[in-house]
Amino acid sequence: MKRLFAVGCFLVAICTAATAFAAGPIRIGALFSVTGPASFLGEPEKNTLDLLVKEINAKGGIRGSKIELFSYDTGGDVTKAVQLANKLIKNDHVVAIIGPSTTGETMAIIPLVEKEQIPLISCAAGIKITEPVKRWVFKTPANDHVAAEKILNQAAKLKQKNIAIITVSDSFGASGREQLKQMAAKKGFKIVADEVYSPKDTDMTPQLTKIKSAKPDAIICWGTNPGPAVITRNMHQLGMKTQLYQSHGVASKKFIELAGPEAAQGLMLPAGKLTVYNLLGKKDPQAKVLKGYADSYKKAYGVEPSTFGGYAWDGFQLVAGALAKGAATPAQIRDGIEKGGKLAGVSGIFHISAGDHNGLDLSAFEMVRIDKGTWAIVH
Repeated sequence: MKRLFAVGCFLVAICTAATAFAAGPIRIGALFSVTGPASFLGEPEKNTLDLLVKEINAKGGIRGSKIELFSYDTGGDVTKAVQLANKLIKNDHVVAIIGPSTTGETMAIIPLVEKEQIPLISCAAGIKITEPVKRWVFKTPANDHVAAEKILNQAAKLKQKNIAIITVSDSFGASGREQLKQMAAKKGFKIVADEVYSPKDTDMTPQLTKIKSAKPDAIICWGTNPGPAVITRNMHQLGMKTQLYQSHGVASKKFIELAGPEAAQGLMLPAGKLTVYNLLGKKDPQAKVLKGYADSYKKAYGVEPSTFGGYAWDGFQLVAGALAKGAATPAQIRDGIEKGGKLAGVSGIFHISAGDHNGLDLSAFEMVRIDKGTWAIVH
């Protein structure tokens, strides 16, 4: 029978599961972009995993075994990510890897984990990570086509039929651009402008000027910081009043800080429920998990957690759930994740199966609006 785990009872269960004797430590690997341009992703992910491992070990570990964490900083570099994944597998002998933080890094190490048969639970969103399904690869952020559909559903509600898109020229942006174009055509939208920018660009005025001349009803920006913040500021500087949508790639307070509250006022994006957990009703199936995670993170680090840290929280829970049921080898962990049933996580309600190694749907996101420097739910 499928079970729905909340964070409190789940952690108690895995820490108190019966075991004949304490085995050796469980070696888990992690790859995060703690430094570099994607540090806004990697830092909260690392912080979250460190916190979870500390909490679990303080309660005796899982089935009597402590977690031994091997965590490395990739700096967002694809080559380094492959080198460190090799190190985790061949030197550290980990039974599972959580991360990396970005789609590009994840795609680069997939051939390695598939060859070495080590379960990988990515913290990146690109749809190509898990579609088509790879035997040893899972991911915790919702697929980008889910975010694209959430945005276009809102645009349709507001009768915004002529759409401009501006996407970053990396793996995340390319995937988002592909999904937006496919879904826009399917839903009857017209893309009147299609612009691309580099992750290192510091001024997108030329692209926005072209977009402005196309007179779209709405603009969809797809990328991760700092580019989307630059675009938001540039639009404000150009006096553009067109409705701006951002992707889930900027769903943290850091984006509002970078863009500025005035420039960001009124823009909308699909975001994980963690961004608005204090606005959710008590009956929401994620409410207890979200509050528990937020309280623990704030107590440990003195700041609010981000959606991105939640990706690591979910990745660890998927691995820990398999371990709690008796999995020990990489193959058993892989099978345990795939057959784990229903899990209430930070990123959504997971229904992972043999045919779906992400397991999230539209319910993973709330459509939110930035209002006076903070988040509000769009009703």
